[in-house]
Amino acid sequence: MDSVLSEDPVALKILIAGGFGVGKTTLVGSISEIKPLRTEEVLSDRGIGVDDLDGVEAKTTTTVAMDFGRITIREGLVVYLFGTPGQERFWFMWDELSYGALGAVVIADTRRLTDCFPSVDYFEQRGTPFVVAVNCFDGAERHSVDDVRIALDLDDDVPVLLCDVRRRTSAKEVMITLVEHSLRTLTSAN
Repeated sequence: MDSVLSEDPVALKILIAGGFGVGKTTLVGSISEIKPLRTEEVLSDRGIGVDDLDGVEAKTTTTVAMDFGRITIREGLVVYLFGTPGQERFWFMWDELSYGALGAVVIADTRRLTDCFPSVDYFEQRGTPFVVAVNCFDGAERHSVDDVRIALDLDDDVPVLLCDVRRRTSAKEVMITLVEHSLRTLTSAN
């Protein structure tokens, strides 16, 4: 009897993080090949005085646990996307979501750049490779990649990209950059 050798399927886990209202849910939805699982709830009175809506006044929902999407690269190679909640009161979810992640995308909004500091700090402290994707919102002032790098005090090896998370091609470029950066980081560590 001939034995058939088959490769075990490979699954990569990527986190999508950043501040409240920055575009995490939108990025997962723009690139996922499946209808994303979303745990969004309508903003409630409990968020008054807690959630900062400056710059995102039209926002009516928020992710309370995670977003989930999938990308099949080829047979046997799948990427799972996990969008983290942005508000501090839901950060307890991050440790569970980040377990086993290849890397992370930190989405930044230059109108509220300080909102991504906790995500950057989280991944730096854990040694998780990450990239910063600056979501270029309509009407927002554009800043150079170098200015964003300086403002966030990022190491030179952390990729920073300008993107539009609504566009699949832009989201794809962010994902490719993250995977390449993660592989370089892991290779140089060994």
